[in-house]
Amino acid sequence: MATALIFSGQGAQKVGMGKSLYENSATARALYDEANRVLGWDLAKICFEGPETELTQTKVCQPALFVHGLAVHAILKEQGKLDDVKFAFGLSLGEVTALTAAGVFDFATGLKIVAERGRLMQVACEQSTGSMAAILGEERATIYDLCAAFDIEAANFNAPGQIIVSGEKSKVEAAVAAAKDRGIKKVIPLNVAGAYHSRLMEPARAAFAAYLQGVAFNAPAAGITVFTNTTGQAVSDPDAIREALVKQVVSSVLWEDCMRSAVAAGATTFLELGPGGVLAGLAKRTDKAWVVKSIAEFSDLAA
Repeated sequence: MATALIFSGQGAQKVGMGKSLYENSATARALYDEANRVLGWDLAKICFEGPETELTQTKVCQPALFVHGLAVHAILKEQGKLDDVKFAFGLSLGEVTALTAAGVFDFATGLKIVAERGRLMQVACEQSTGSMAAILGEERATIYDLCAAFDIEAANFNAPGQIIVSGEKSKVEAAVAAAKDRGIKKVIPLNVAGAYHSRLMEPARAAFAAYLQGVAFNAPAAGITVFTNTTGQAVSDPDAIREALVKQVVSSVLWEDCMRSAVAAGATTFLELGPGGVLAGLAKRTDKAWVVKSIAEFSDLAA
């Protein structure tokens, strides 16, 4: 048995997330209380009570998912259920959560990183007019051709036949409108605040790079392999991890590649730490034989 921990990305959040962890675990409660102190605002209250409009803001939901994932992780560790963990990675912001779980930095440092990442990305969204769309049932080559034709970018390769494109709103809308004529059957415009993982995030990338220069990175803990969204491959050198985190803000998220790399390296079970079961759904779409267990609330920990 070799377990891979996988951590949720933006979009998985929902009001009420983590409340049962806080109410039933002193360990989780301590993390949420520390998060409130580090951030200087009441993250726990927004997670547990909403409103949804506030929780879905990039600068809020990124730290919310980070703390939630690590609260689940801390309880599992306390219960002695993580002895066979060999891999850790996360979707987009979840990569910071995974790196924290792997010991690349401590909880407070990881939280400050993800909070600054979310803040910078929200500013970039507000300073541009971006959009995203999901394209279903197509090969990567078809998507690359579409992106080249309309000057947009492939933001996420989530699973076979599930690819997200990103860019200026007018260009994404033009691509969506033209998709049918190009033989693309299913395109779904996404209700998002901006063009994540595209060049419209360049101001955030540059400022994030400057911020991370002042942060100390460690190598992952012995026996833990982490994968980066930017290549879908393992990364271990602290400087290379920092570089990947910076690049990830504007580059494609190669999630399917990360999953396949973990399986190739010996992962037999995936533990999804985060709400909504989103990553389990992507895994099922990629390979139905993969075993994924999703853990979000206290009741899931007894299963």
